[in-house]
Amino acid sequence: MKVLVYSDDRTVRQQVRQALGKRPAPELPAVEFVECATPPVVISTVDSTAFDLLILDGEAVPAGGMGICRQLKDEVYNCPPVLLLVGRPQDAWLATWSRADAVVSHPLDAVAVANATAGLLRRRSTVAPA
Repeated sequence: MKVLVYSDDRTVRQQVRQALGKRPAPELPAVEFVECATPPVVISTVDSTAFDLLILDGEAVPAGGMGICRQLKDEVYNCPPVLLLVGRPQDAWLATWSRADAVVSHPLDAVAVANATAGLLRRRSTVAPA
């Protein structure tokens, strides 16, 4: 399964990779990561590559994952599910505006990231492509 991880902070990208390991759950296939550090690269990569999941850092600079999520959900046909990483638990309500499929707050808890990712990937693998 192919997962895009966006954050301008390489330590956040590393935390996500470490939380998921080779597979976020035993019954799921291995995960292949594609990392992006800038918004234009996220947009062009999602336009040119099929992903099973996008993990976007809402605290990224200069463009946060919430705005990028909203743009992708508006512009990409059959946009993959999005896990949004928000700054604090109280920001989770903002994810409804961005149309994120799941939310985990900073500081990142490896179990929460793995569980949210596994749930989204399970749903994705049971949905037949259109």
